[in-house]
Amino acid sequence: MAKSDETTGSKASPLDGFDQDGPRRSRTPKVLAWTGTGLVVLVGLYVAGQWAVADKVARGTTVAGVQIGGKSATDAAAALEAGLADRLTSPIAVEAGGLTAEIDPESAGLALDAAGTVDGLVGFDLAPAHLWYTLVGGDDVTPRVTVDDAALDAELTAAAEALRVEPVDGAVVFADGQVTATPATAGSEVDVDAAREVVVTSWLTAEGPLSLPVVTKEPTVTQEETDAALALGRSLVSAPVRVEVADQKAELPISVLASAASFVPADGNLELQLDKDAIAEAVLDRTTDLEKKAADAKFVFSKGKPVIKGGDSGLGLDRDALATAVLAAGTANGDRTAKVELVPVDAKESKEKLESLGVKEVVAEFSTPLGASTAARIHNLELGAKRVTGQLVLPGETWSLTETLAPITAENGYRAAGIVNNGQLTEGVGGGLSQMATTTYNVGFLLGIEDVEHRPHSYYFSRYPEGREATIYVGSIDMRFKNDTPYGILLQSFVKDGKVTVRAWSTPYYEVKSTTSGRSGVVYPKTQYSTAPGCIAQGAGSPGFTVTVTRKVYLEGELVKDEPRTWRYNPQNAVVCGKAPSDKKKD
Repeated sequence: MAKSDETTGSKASPLDGFDQDGPRRSRTPKVLAWTGTGLVVLVGLYVAGQWAVADKVARGTTVAGVQIGGKSATDAAAALEAGLADRLTSPIAVEAGGLTAEIDPESAGLALDAAGTVDGLVGFDLAPAHLWYTLVGGDDVTPRVTVDDAALDAELTAAAEALRVEPVDGAVVFADGQVTATPATAGSEVDVDAAREVVVTSWLTAEGPLSLPVVTKEPTVTQEETDAALALGRSLVSAPVRVEVADQKAELPISVLASAASFVPADGNLELQLDKDAIAEAVLDRTTDLEKKAADAKFVFSKGKPVIKGGDSGLGLDRDALATAVLAAGTANGDRTAKVELVPVDAKESKEKLESLGVKEVVAEFSTPLGASTAARIHNLELGAKRVTGQLVLPGETWSLTETLAPITAENGYRAAGIVNNGQLTEGVGGGLSQMATTTYNVGFLLGIEDVEHRPHSYYFSRYPEGREATIYVGSIDMRFKNDTPYGILLQSFVKDGKVTVRAWSTPYYEVKSTTSGRSGVVYPKTQYSTAPGCIAQGAGSPGFTVTVTRKVYLEGELVKDEPRTWRYNPQNAVVCGKAPSDKKKD
């Protein structure tokens, strides 16, 4: 019979009913199981929480001032587009260098990427901080934008041009005997590359105009150079300058120095200059017969032949050297005296130049008869001959008769005599000078030189060769020829023995042959009546006809010009001053 526990002195165990002779099991797996289950539940709850907020924007989040916190991605994107709609199309104000401009965001290719902005604020994330951030609150977020780089660069370049501030060079000026300076100031221009980043990142968030970064542009003439020039200018006008030349003295007052002085920019410097002509005239005004003028060489006629007179050199101021000396004296410390010497002055036209022109013999001469000319007409021709004489036409030059005779006015010595106006004889100042035109034209014709302009009379005068004559009318009709020879042509004219003569002195060059056709299309004159003021009665004259004159010009035996010229003369009708007989009967 078994013994009770009492015999052992121990208490009964709750486990006594189990078989203690078999293997004992550990409690650890059960504990781990319960713990794992709890963790799974917690993780599940955590993941569920994260999943629940995955499509939500953190509370309190703003984008460019637009509240989107707590909204779903879709609602947040829609809220952004609505809230920024005005900014997306409104001009972007920019400033730089104290100037303002605008950029059109649409033209610049700038647009809001609402979806991209929101995508960065939502999404599944197991980080605890994400859950905390979503539940507690977000920040102000910079919006994402899309950019057309080429379009933005074009807009920025245009804005940069409007915002350009040109640097101002320093300047120094003289006025009223004083010298003053304008300060140098730097300019600026937009740094387009850096400005691009500013515009892209800030155009939707800035409260005012965007300040664009600039690059400073320094003036070419700096303030340092301006200050130095100002000091030099003050020295120049601090006192008069004395000039000593050829035993004479001239004192140039401050007013003269200031009016002749100026500063000219040169390679970043201000160069002080003096007007050499103004300084020379000031010296001449304060001296007596200081210069001896050179006498230009010229052709004159002696005993009917051309000779050269003049061409002697003179003495004068070297104006460049004078200005340099006065400037040095006026800006130096100490003695303010400029000492200069007179220098030889060559004549503009030298004897050697005229001698080289080949004016040595008569190469063409032509005369026309005076006929029954009035005293006034002869006077005009004598005056015209005097003005033609001595005219020198250099190689390549074009000579004009009307310019030589002008002005054809009573004040210039001309008298009223018969002229042809609109095909009728009348009186006008300078009447008869068309004979000078005809005579001179024929000299050019015989020389073989280029006929630039001439026009025959409307009807034929028997004292002239048919088709080889000319008239003039100031302002509309001229007689001009061009010297296309390598020699000078000197003209000589005179009225003598009932003729007008023109000669050309030069060196023979061209050979001229001419022919004159017979008359064709002859129309005999009629009688016409005129009630025009100043009408002059005349008898019937030459018939009307057509004639062709051909000039052939040879150079060293070779034909170089073949010039046929055809002209149609009107009949010289008889003119009766008054009404026609049929008109009188009607009265």
